[in-house]
Order: sequence, then C-alpha cells, then structure tokens
Amino acid sequence: MEGTIYSLIPAILMLILVVLTRKVLLSLGAGIIVGALMLYDFHIIDAIGAIWTLFYQIFISDPSQLLSTAGWNMGSLYLLAFLILLGIATAFMTASGGSQAFGEWAINRIKTRKGAQATPAVLGIIIFIDDYFNALAVGQVARPLTDRYKVSRAKLAYFIDSTSAPVTVISPISSWGAYIIGTIGSILAANEITNYQPLEAFIKMIPANLYAFAAILLVFLVAFLKLDIGPMRKHEKRALETGELVDPSKGDIPGDLNDEFKAHDNGRMYHLLFPLLTLIIATVGAMIITGIRNGGSMNILTIFENTNVNISLFIGGLLSVLVALALYVMQPGPKSKIGNVFWEGTKSMLPAIYILIFAWMIGGVIDQLGTGEYLASVVENASISASFLPLLLFLVAGFMALATGTSWGTFGIMLPIAGEIAAVTDPSIILPALSAVLAGAVFGDHCSPISDTTILSSTGAGSNHIDHVLTQLPYAFIAAGAALGGYAVLGFTSQIWLPLLVSIVLTLGIGLFIHLFNPAYKLNKE
Repeated sequence: MEGTIYSLIPAILMLILVVLTRKVLLSLGAGIIVGALMLYDFHIIDAIGAIWTLFYQIFISDPSQLLSTAGWNMGSLYLLAFLILLGIATAFMTASGGSQAFGEWAINRIKTRKGAQATPAVLGIIIFIDDYFNALAVGQVARPLTDRYKVSRAKLAYFIDSTSAPVTVISPISSWGAYIIGTIGSILAANEITNYQPLEAFIKMIPANLYAFAAILLVFLVAFLKLDIGPMRKHEKRALETGELVDPSKGDIPGDLNDEFKAHDNGRMYHLLFPLLTLIIATVGAMIITGIRNGGSMNILTIFENTNVNISLFIGGLLSVLVALALYVMQPGPKSKIGNVFWEGTKSMLPAIYILIFAWMIGGVIDQLGTGEYLASVVENASISASFLPLLLFLVAGFMALATGTSWGTFGIMLPIAGEIAAVTDPSIILPALSAVLAGAVFGDHCSPISDTTILSSTGAGSNHIDHVLTQLPYAFIAAGAALGGYAVLGFTSQIWLPLLVSIVLTLGIGLFIHLFNPAYKLNKE
C-alpha cells in the first residue's frame, strides 16, 4: 500500500473525523492506528509495536546511547520543554499582574476593537524570524489586549497563524528563507541553471507566492471590515454577547490558565514586558550564535540556514522564566505559591503537548506510507501545459501539506520535482513553479489539524485547537481561491506581476462583497 493511492487513507480518515467529531486526539489516534495496520498488513501485534516505536522515537533516537545526548531526540525535547517554559513564564506574568497591567495600558491607547485586532496582525509581520517563535510570541503580547476587547481566541489564533508562515516564507532573513534558499541553490545546480544565484532566485520568486500575499491581506480585511464568516461568526458572537472568549464546553484549552490564581495587586507593565523582551532577545541571540557555530560564517543568510531553532527557543524560554520568577519574588505583599504557579503554567501547556506528540506520530505513519511520494508522482505523470504547471503544483503541494501536516516536508519533496519538471519542459517557468510549491505548502499547512505551526498558533492564542482549524478554513480557502485565479492568469499570460495584482484584487473583491452583503459584520459594531 506504500506509495499508492491507498496511502491517503489515514490522512483522509483523520481529516473526516476531525470535522465530524471535533475531537483532535481521537481523530489523530484513529489515523495512527489505521496507518500502522496498513503498514503491517493488518497484523495487530506488529502494528502495536510500530505505534510504540513511533512514540518513543519522538524522545529517543538511539536506545543504546541514552547516557549521552546522541541517544536522545534533542530537537523534540527542546521544543516540548520550551512549551512548558512558555506556560510557566505566562503563569508568572499573569500571577504578577503584568498581563493585567499591560491590558489596562493598551486599552487606554488602542481605542477600538479594530485596533485590537490589527495589533496581532502587525506583530505577526514584524516578527518574521521564525514561524514557531512568531506563533507563540505574538500570542503572549496580544492576548491581554484582544481579551479586553472581547476578541475570541479563535480569531486571535487565525491572526497569528495566517501571518506567521506567510511572512516567514517570503522573508530571506528567516529560518524558512535560509532553508529555502539553500534548497533552491541545489535545485539550480542539479538542473544546470546558471541564470540566477540562489538568493536572487528567491527574491524573484516572492511576487509569485500568491497565497502568502492573499492570506496576509485577508487578515487585515478581517480585522478592519469585520469579516466574520463560517464558524468564526459563532465565536465572535459569543465573545461579544457573553464575554466568553472560548467555547466553555471544550474543556482544557492549550495555553489558557483558566483564572487559576488571582493577579497581584501591585502588578506593573514591566512584569510582562521584561520577560517577553528577554524571550525575544535571548531567542534571536541564540539563533545567531548557533547559526554561526554550525555554519562557521558571519553571513546573515548562512547564519539562519544553520541556526538551531529549537535549542534557541529553549534558551530564550528558560531565561524568560528566570526573569519572570525574579520579578515575581521581589513583589511585596501576599501572592500565590511559587510551586502552584509553576504547576499551573506547566498544566496549561499539556493539551498542546498531547496534540503535538500525536501529530508527530501520524506524520511518521504518513511518511512511511509514502503519501508524499505518491502525490509527487501525480505531478510527474500529469500531462499538462508547462505554463499551467504552477497552478497544478499549488494544488498538489496544498493537498500534500494538508495530508502530511508539514510544509517543510512538502518543500523537501516537491521543490526538486518542480524544478526538474520545469527545467525539462520550460526553464523560464522554473521560478514561478518553485514559488507555487511554497504557496501551496503554506495553504495546506493552514488547513491541516496536524500542522505543528497550526498547533502552536492555537497554543499561543489560548484557543481550542479544532476551533482554530475550523474557523481558519474559510479564510484559507478564500486566499487559495484568489491565488488560483492568479496562477490561472499566469498560465495564460506568462506574466509575474499581473497574477499578483489579480490575486490581490480578487481578495479585496471577496472581502468587500462579504462586508457589504453579509449581515454578520453588524455583530462587531463598536
């Protein structure tokens, strides 16, 4: 069944169950079990062994070397530890009264709900270094403000998710940009294309990344034109009418402390800002240091290509906790027990950790089934005009990222294939073809409940994960529709800037139509 159409079954089953049950762990678990059974011809004992292997390999890479770091999967451990540290830092910022003080300060300066919604959108564009860092840091800064203006957590998660990856994928100075530029270099060399240097090619590809521009534009249209459509309308209506920012029937919410302790009466803004600044400065600094150590170069692109994001996040999170703890200890008067704050912060991140572990496991199953390779073969065997290759690549990369939950995995599989097909059929289309892969991968990533960036966006916003996935879907499809229109124009005209203009106009047109003719926007009157 590996590498055939049957390899799609676990991913499709998981997606159907997510929509029908709204229970992400149940849906992921079913996909894992079915995929493992398929891998071992429905031999139950072998399938159980495979599931156990998938689980422990998240933590252990070589059981024979557990006494050294070589035996442990340090990347996963650093990321999971960072999530716990972020929860603890957030708990101290809340317990110290820093989040409350910042909310009161911001609400006196940002006077409208539109401004509150625009804040995470702007921050998402400014923080372009890494998508993980973006997803978690923006939520911590914006949440006190959006909570005050009764912006639902699902909408905050949408703002975070739909700016982080689209901005990072078109920024050369980012962990994504550096990785993509390195991949482009090898593709150009393999196909003996000497017209462009890798960085030059990446820059020229940016205008053809139509989904990224459409998604970013749509975020601001949602913020300013009150485009509450689909499930988002229900969440916004409940937030405005009852003040409930999440669905109270959904149980534990990743990253949400649920008012477990009373904020300190002597809280000041610096109790929030100092830990956050420490997180930002320490993480970026660690990324630069690890990039230099791993790459041996002071070149900014080489640094971000070789940086260790997960260990950098861990270092930033650890220092942020230490600063938040010190500020809390120095506060006078009665306050919650430090041990309680540590535990509540840790507990708040457990739902996100469970989802992330299950997502990694089903990703391993899908990888072993060869789902990505099968979809790649569909493109290779397709009889299609070279000028419409970007449109096909956008669709296939989108479905691949949706099914596998990884945009980076999609890049790794689809970029070389796109480059080879374009080089053989029409070398002039190679840059738009590569860009369409990037665009499709980000689109599919936005739609996938097992995407790590989608999971972390839910966590950063304090939103129920499935609520975030389902509320983001209509907006992702709108942006994808606008991008498809642009790629169709590219196929007919072979132009670059005209398709971008078409995509922007289509996004604006759809946004204005919804604003003018959908009565839902009246719910958000100031």
